Amino acid sequence: MKSYLLNFLMAHGRRLQWSNATFACATVLSGVMLTVVAVVFARLAYGIVLPFMRTGLGLGYQEAGNLATAGALSYLCVVIPAGMFSAHHGARASIFLGLGLIILGFGGLSIGSHYVLLIAMMGILGIGTAFSYTPAISLLASRFPQRRGVVIGLLNSGVGVGMLSAGALVPCLAAAYGDMGWRLVWGVFAAATAVTLLISFVFMRPSDAPVVHPRTVSYAPLDKMAVYRNRKVVIVGLIYGAIGLSYIVQAVFMYSFALESGLSASATGHMVVMSGVLTVISSPCWGWFSDRFKRHRALSLAILFTLASIAIPVIWPVHAAFAAHYIIAGCTITGVFVSILAVAAEAVTPRLVPLAISYVTFFFAIGQFIGPAAAGLIIEGAGGFRVLFAIICLVLLAGLLLSRRLSHAGENALERNSRKSTR
Repeated sequence: MKSYLLNFLMAHGRRLQWSNATFACATVLSGVMLTVVAVVFARLAYGIVLPFMRTGLGLGYQEAGNLATAGALSYLCVVIPAGMFSAHHGARASIFLGLGLIILGFGGLSIGSHYVLLIAMMGILGIGTAFSYTPAISLLASRFPQRRGVVIGLLNSGVGVGMLSAGALVPCLAAAYGDMGWRLVWGVFAAATAVTLLISFVFMRPSDAPVVHPRTVSYAPLDKMAVYRNRKVVIVGLIYGAIGLSYIVQAVFMYSFALESGLSASATGHMVVMSGVLTVISSPCWGWFSDRFKRHRALSLAILFTLASIAIPVIWPVHAAFAAHYIIAGCTITGVFVSILAVAAEAVTPRLVPLAISYVTFFFAIGQFIGPAAAGLIIEGAGGFRVLFAIICLVLLAGLLLSRRLSHAGENALERNSRKSTR
């Protein structure tokens, strides 16, 4: 039965290739679904599930924070090895492994109560995200080289879709099923990941790639130093680290800053929802912009607007300023992610794309790992939210200056890499 299903799915994938446009759309859609389950459900949605999970298990805030740290730390430690695995064995193998680990993690969280088990499952979710998301980005960026900005933008729009979905789903299930609601949430996430794995099996493969057994494929040794010593990749990684730190800090603390400044919880909540909707819409638009114009220009412009969105409430912490922040941030923050990933993909040869994206994502993960703790120290001991976000503006300014150093790079990086890959 298993062999029959495998042959059916492979044959079905080949038939779909007859319609290139249909197959391409389905491939991108499967990438969006993967982003929802691997990035939002496996990492970002924990903050939404946390209040119900903490109450149901009787966890303290420190214990709950340790669970989040386990996921972030495992992701940080594994993201580069995951890129190496993807480059050696192919993005599809890495994606399937990652999604399988995510299913295991969700399943363990849905039934587990022992704290050590919960720590382990959060760690598995972080590992699964590393093995699935960045390889998916690299696979689709390589498959659609002329439209990689739009494709990456569409994938990143999955973050907004996922957050809106999780924000609606979690409270509803918690209200309907009480103390068991949060367990059901993790179960629903596991089922959604299983469906995504099945769909990815059919559609997530390089263009015109034959369906072959993995053991029949041989690979030459990777020239990892071509990535680690690539000046352009290192600059992009430093920029991504600055973005990771600033993004997580504003995501965690801007809401509290607004409340402390006198805004109501409901008004601020509406701004957050509005920002999420704008993120979904703006992400592919930034992708188109980066495809149409120079990558470094798109990146610099997106960072500049993001910096402005944070500076406005620092200078003028009133309702209109926070509204401006959420509107501008919703329209521009995805432009940073799209442009950075596109630049990293074009800086190396196609086979090294998974490793390059994982390498720059490592910098991003470091920023996200140290950001909340450093922000807490600044808020409590160095002047509060305005000082914190003024420092974040300086971090973004450093990222903006670094992005200007990318301007010397040739505009035909894709063609150069294509020539290198054919030698």
